[in-house]
Amino acid sequence: MKTLLKRSALLLAVPISILANFSLPASADSTAGIILSTKCQGGYNINIWQNYTSGELLYRATNPNGNLSLGKGTKQATEGVRVYKFRNRNYEYWVWDGTLDNPQSGTLEVYKNNRLLMRQTCTKS
Repeated sequence: MKTLLKRSALLLAVPISILANFSLPASADSTAGIILSTKCQGGYNINIWQNYTSGELLYRATNPNGNLSLGKGTKQATEGVRVYKFRNRNYEYWVWDGTLDNPQSGTLEVYKNNRLLMRQTCTKS
C-alpha cells in the first residue's frame, strides 16, 4: 500500500512540477544579483537583475496597476549609456541606465508595436 501511495504521489508531482516550471515567469532569487534599481514617475519601481550563471537579464516592475516580471532581456550601450530591453508580446520595455547629463537619472520607455506609449523619468535608488 505504501509503495502504491508513493508511486501515485510521484506520478502527480512530476507533471505538476513540469507545468509549474514552464508557466511561471523568470524569477529573481539568490541565483541573481541586482544590477539596477530605479524609482520612476507614476509610481513605477524597476529592478533589473542578472542571473549569476546564465547571465540572463530579468525585469521586475511594481506600479499602481500591478507587477510585471520578464526575463530574457538584452543590454546595449548607446553613446555611453546602457539600455536594458525586454519584450512581452507586442510590448517592449526599455530602461535607460542614466543619461549623458546625469548618471543618477534614467528613463523608462514602453512601446507597443514599435510606437512609444509612455516615457517616465527615473532616479536610481
